[in-house]
Amino acid sequence: MAAGKKKQLHTIAKVLPGGIAEEMGLEPGDSILSINGTEMEDIFDYQYLVQDSYIEVMVLTKDGEECKLEIDKEEDEDLGVEFEQGLMDDYRRCSNNCIFCFIDQNPPGMRETLYFKDDDTRLSFLQGNYVTLTNLSDRDIDRMIKYRMEPINISFQTTNPELRCKMLNNRFAGEALKKVQRLYEGGIHMNGQIVLCKGINDGEELRRSISDLSKMIPILESVSVVPVGLTKYREGLFPLEPFDAKDSAEVIDLIEGFQRDIYKEYGTHFVHASDEWYIVAGRDIPPADVYDGYGQIENGVGKVRLLMDEFREELEILKEKRSGLKIRPHKMTIVTGMLVYPIIRDLMQELQENFPEVEAQVIPVINHFFGEGITVTGLLTAGDIIDQLKDKDLGDYLLLSQNVLRSGEDIFLDDLHVPDVEKALDIGIRVTDASGADVIRQVLDL
Repeated sequence: MAAGKKKQLHTIAKVLPGGIAEEMGLEPGDSILSINGTEMEDIFDYQYLVQDSYIEVMVLTKDGEECKLEIDKEEDEDLGVEFEQGLMDDYRRCSNNCIFCFIDQNPPGMRETLYFKDDDTRLSFLQGNYVTLTNLSDRDIDRMIKYRMEPINISFQTTNPELRCKMLNNRFAGEALKKVQRLYEGGIHMNGQIVLCKGINDGEELRRSISDLSKMIPILESVSVVPVGLTKYREGLFPLEPFDAKDSAEVIDLIEGFQRDIYKEYGTHFVHASDEWYIVAGRDIPPADVYDGYGQIENGVGKVRLLMDEFREELEILKEKRSGLKIRPHKMTIVTGMLVYPIIRDLMQELQENFPEVEAQVIPVINHFFGEGITVTGLLTAGDIIDQLKDKDLGDYLLLSQNVLRSGEDIFLDDLHVPDVEKALDIGIRVTDASGADVIRQVLDL
């Protein structure tokens, strides 16, 4: 290495068993300096450079020695390492101050990570996060196209450049829409999201946005429209109002009008209203084929329909096997948010009509932690669950959706753990993956 030249270190945190790195004797604490003579900025450089069947890897061992590894391997085969920084680079913090930002509405005293605003396109590619593109340079766009970083999930909010600047509180937010055009021309597949704010980007502005975005079909694969979430912690923030039943019905009518026209031309519904619109409006949830394979399900688009269909399909299967099932008489309790309570209640009634030996009690929990305007199950806290279920006859066990817990862990948003709730309520807790089939089997204790 030339004197004075400092190479970027990407330190290995874990060597996966059976991989190339283990075979080559790499260890945690070693660092990868370059692949094929090219230094890496982040995980995408690494993934691109490691694809070749022959690579030369410069390594700095944890003892301070540099060595070159010459590796023959299968194309696209990874080295089998995990890095100390998941992206091999710092996370990019959001540069916007959106009028609807949920993180700005968090209560005080939560764990620090819940206040971090990311707007990192690499997380969009890796984890499905939605990003605004406001902190991307032209070079970033070039890399995205070169490395085929797709699909990318984009928070549009509006295609009106001036309005987008206002909504994101960023004078460059309108210019960022030009980057979408570059991605479109580069053939990078995208999905979109519009967070709808009453009196701001709804009505004719929503009509304009959907019309503009539909011109990018099929490269832009889908767009979801979701209502802004409003907590009780909005003092000093931009004044926003919740959507009522009438507003929600108008949003649905506008979206379904576009769906009919777009489907005739492209064979896809493209734009989707999240489930909350239908529930608040008192409308029936659309059938499964409207959701085009549930590509926007993480935005709450079609979750309820999929749950109901899976539940009823599994119920029919179990009814046919009724004579061979050993179902013990018992009582149990399901916890839900206020939004889906009527739906879960009705499903449990269907279940009990066919399996009367099981009493499935459904209890909706009001969200006092964030405010009663937050009605989804995934934002319930342990504290609210404990406060509202204590002193109730909960039966043999409590069933919770995994959506109320941090991914892969047993911790709630208020930093309490599942055993804390079990102890406070003196009851065992089971966690369901929230699929209809798993819910019905957990309720029947199969």
